[in-house]
Amino acid sequence: MSTESLGSTIKLRIENVNLSFGGLKALKDINLEVREGEILAIIGPNGAGKTCILNCINGFYHPDTGRIVFENQDITPLPPHKIAQLGISRTFQNIELYAGMTTLENLLAARHIYFRRGFLWQALRYGPALDEEIHHREIVEEILSFLGMTAIRKKKVETLPYGLRRRVELGRALALEPKILLLDEPMSGMNLEEKRMMVRNILDILYLKEIPIVLVEHDMGVVMDIADRIIVLDFGQQIAMGRPDEISVHPKVIKAYLGTVEETAYTT
Repeated sequence: MSTESLGSTIKLRIENVNLSFGGLKALKDINLEVREGEILAIIGPNGAGKTCILNCINGFYHPDTGRIVFENQDITPLPPHKIAQLGISRTFQNIELYAGMTTLENLLAARHIYFRRGFLWQALRYGPALDEEIHHREIVEEILSFLGMTAIRKKKVETLPYGLRRRVELGRALALEPKILLLDEPMSGMNLEEKRMMVRNILDILYLKEIPIVLVEHDMGVVMDIADRIIVLDFGQQIAMGRPDEISVHPKVIKAYLGTVEETAYTT
């Protein structure tokens, strides 16, 4: 964890956001900030509204009231592809890769927002279009090396173990060149060794690429170990916010989520 991040520049703000589906209130008056140089974790029981916050940030949902401001621009009404172009990318609870394509091709697919040549030029793979493709491949190859996936670059993603597919999805999010990265339960379904590798990747992204991260995660060992700040939701409401040491002893959090489960030791 970095204590320096607590005074850092605010990259994104959620202000008084409310979201409902029919008569169901999914989010109630949510306020939070994402700062440079930090991992902000969002925790809470199933159905608390954690993924709803990510969906509002990247434009899958639009709040009933309130607004979301990214780098001093109101992005509340924007569609997902516009928000991605501004520099917000994410992973999902369920792996959403392109079956039948290789690891490298999945990452290249994320570069489509940066391609400037038309379809015909790309099909011909000639002249400026070829130069452009080479440029994007170089970026993708750097990401594959950064995440330790060079050996699987030409393997079809459906043949990969679960943990590696999770890492491919992380690489695809990085291929969008994000300024903020949203991770929705990246450790879900992983064994201990796979979790350790994912934690290393996340910390490398934060410290080496200097990309702040919003993390939704159920593994409390991971969250308490790597998060700078934690926001706790319960039934769509924010019930606590603070450092991991503060959250771990907060009475409302213990009652709503942490309970008496013994926190597992986690070493990266």
